Amino acid sequence: MADRWHQRTRQRLRHSLKARLVALFLVLALLLAGTFLAGMQKALGIGWRDAAKPLVTDYVDRLAAEIGSPPSVDRARAMTDRLPITVRIAGPQVNWDSDPRRESAAPWQRHEHWRGDEGLLVRSTADGHRIAFGVNVQPWRDRPRVWAWLTLAVLLVLTAIAYKFVRRLLRPLDDIRAGAQRFGRGEFGEAIPVRRGDELGELAGDVNAMASSIHQMLEAKRTLLLAISHELRSPLTRARVHAELLPEGGEAAMRREALLRELQAMAHLVTELLESERLGQGHAALQREPTDLGALVREVTADTGVRTEIATDLPPLPLDRVRMRLLLRNLVDNALRHGAGAEPPLVRVVREPGAGIALTVRDFGPGVDPAVLPQLAEPFYRPDAARERATGGVGLGLYLCRLIAQAHGADFALRNGKPGFEVAVRFRSETSSA
Repeated sequence: MADRWHQRTRQRLRHSLKARLVALFLVLALLLAGTFLAGMQKALGIGWRDAAKPLVTDYVDRLAAEIGSPPSVDRARAMTDRLPITVRIAGPQVNWDSDPRRESAAPWQRHEHWRGDEGLLVRSTADGHRIAFGVNVQPWRDRPRVWAWLTLAVLLVLTAIAYKFVRRLLRPLDDIRAGAQRFGRGEFGEAIPVRRGDELGELAGDVNAMASSIHQMLEAKRTLLLAISHELRSPLTRARVHAELLPEGGEAAMRREALLRELQAMAHLVTELLESERLGQGHAALQREPTDLGALVREVTADTGVRTEIATDLPPLPLDRVRMRLLLRNLVDNALRHGAGAEPPLVRVVREPGAGIALTVRDFGPGVDPAVLPQLAEPFYRPDAARERATGGVGLGLYLCRLIAQAHGADFALRNGKPGFEVAVRFRSETSSA
């Protein structure tokens, strides 16, 4: 679990614009600081050695004269106590080192405090002694590293401030993303808040204008389709009444039956159009009630010739019974049409891990081309090679089934059963327990 969390966190950071901007800020800050320090050191270091060498030489001469000849250990010790320097005396009479630890140190550590020009820091006395001076850095090493921790704390605070600033600067992007997700779900009631007047604020306003135009076009299309569908019902009903009054004998009876079938197909088309537009509103169009899906499947498939496999002890689901009957009838009719000549279609209702329930309807016909599966549930889509027009329908059946499943919060999947074609509707655990 922890590994997955760390992996998701790394994934988010890797694709996070805010994290990349903060990282860019830190890299630029470090590069600027390093460049400034290196440049200043180079600028101030040019000629410094030549300018300081006479001063250092004079100062070392004074220190050697103060120690005396022959060298006085007491004066040398007093000097090292007063100044941050080290003194080492070697000669025929006096051999003394201000840092006794140096004798026991490794060879490469013995001259740690004696770095520099030997001619600049070493003096020879008249009696044959050699006095070497050095800078004692031990006090600075032993001093608590307060400044290092303070610098680190300041860097962390600056990083936190930079992250907060970048987060605030890019907050409109979060609003735009959330708004785009709402618009994609068809929720146009809440616009994207325009918090600033910069480029991101202008982008949010442009997205709001685009969403408003799309909403108006969708509403206009929906209103037109509903109006046409409603207006078609009355003439269809009158035409059906007139067809029923035709004679029932001879050739006229055949024409009467054909006309009634066409009128029924048109009425079915109008019903599907109206239902698809109502379901375009999502969950608001549903009238849910606790439903035994297994019993509903048995009711719809009775006397159809299809086989059923229904698990026992299925929990009730919050379903719209009218819409679910429409979904089952469309799927069963589709399986009967396209599985003709093969074994009877199979309808299964089984429980899945996590308290989910799966409804599958499968025929054993020729199936469909895998290339057209992604478009098969789109409105008015008919792959001629797999679904002959003689079988009936205008390409709204599977589209309507997908809308009904999605309105119930279920997953809708199409696949080839090898042989045959299968439609799966999976009600997730939250749907089952709703």
